[in-house]
Amino acid sequence: MNTPKELRYSEEHEWVKVEGNEVRIGITDFAQSELGDIVFVELPEVGDEITADEPFGSVESVKTVSELYAPISGKVIAINEDLDDSPEFVNESPYEKAWMIVVEASDLGEIDKLMTAEEYEAMTKED
Repeated sequence: MNTPKELRYSEEHEWVKVEGNEVRIGITDFAQSELGDIVFVELPEVGDEITADEPFGSVESVKTVSELYAPISGKVIAINEDLDDSPEFVNESPYEKAWMIVVEASDLGEIDKLMTAEEYEAMTKED
């Protein structure tokens, strides 16, 4: 399992990359492997507000539909439109090509509540 050390992780299997006051969000390698082949990704619109621990979209795989939960609160300033035509990027490249949204964080302090790579790996081993 690939778990980049520079990212932070939520219990719902989202990853967060802090880029100044902005935060890039996607789902983890562990999550995509559990879901199987991703066939559709539903994301919010640019300008939408998301709230930590609340759904902001969903991913559909051949097995199931899973909600995406916001790891932090803020305003969506970019979405990865490539996922409309290429949802398989989530399986192929969960940390590079398959980022989902970029959010202008309303409180960067929320990042401190997220897990480190080590903590996330420990959690996924327990599951």
